[in-house]
Amino acid sequence: MLIVQISDTHIAGWDKKAYGIAPVAENLSTCVEHINQLIPKPDIVIVTGDITNSGLTEEFQQAASLLNKLAVPYYVIPGNHDDRSNLLSVFSGTACPVNDLNQGQSGKNQSNNSQEFINYVVDDFDVRLIAMDSTIINEPGGEICGKRAAWLDECLGENREKPTLLFMHHPPVKLGVIESNIDGFIGSERLGTIIEKYSNIERILCGHVHLPTFVRWCGTIVSTAPSMGMRLSLDLTMEQPSKFHLESPTYQIHHWTADNNLISHTVTINEIDQAYLFEEH
Repeated sequence: MLIVQISDTHIAGWDKKAYGIAPVAENLSTCVEHINQLIPKPDIVIVTGDITNSGLTEEFQQAASLLNKLAVPYYVIPGNHDDRSNLLSVFSGTACPVNDLNQGQSGKNQSNNSQEFINYVVDDFDVRLIAMDSTIINEPGGEICGKRAAWLDECLGENREKPTLLFMHHPPVKLGVIESNIDGFIGSERLGTIIEKYSNIERILCGHVHLPTFVRWCGTIVSTAPSMGMRLSLDLTMEQPSKFHLESPTYQIHHWTADNNLISHTVTINEIDQAYLFEEH
């Protein structure tokens, strides 16, 4: 199974750049084209939050117009730059199946979810996918509250054997990136207690930090995907002011192999992509 992860697209609206600088719509369009040409074809694409830059409906509409060109199904979750209501107004349905109550179908919404949060399960593939809403209204940091934790625990308890990926926007652990460390995560211990109960959780896939990172946490691996061309500065002194760099469009591929291993690759789309045979050089 091949899962493509796109994160932090920060679509800023028609004919606009994120922060007036980053050509995010062009970057997303380039990634969609590139993903559609992959061989073998991915099974699904997940978008791990910050779909928009300001949460406006027109930004979600532009994002949808680009993501709808994908040749495979895709699923979205909100980030701290996104507005839940506006996201659902554009994406509810196959891309965000919070209203599908059919057991065994793409998407499941438990009664205690109450549509207050954008949580759902995709159970149609070799790997089970659980989408978690980690956002706090009008706050940059993340949270897994008691209600969300109970929903997750119930979902995980339904199938303790099938390999499972949890995807959400905020990483629940500090990663040495000043922006996310400052933003914080409420309920990390609560979430970790649940994660430790289930040995079938292969990975927690996140965004938010605009950098590829990997860390072992509570018996599984937390990883973050790069942004669509807005890379944060890595400053391990944690003293420099926050900065971002423009770079080529980037996404990740997570390959669940026949040997039951999850192997992750970061794909950067460069303008110059000449390949050289080793035996000729």
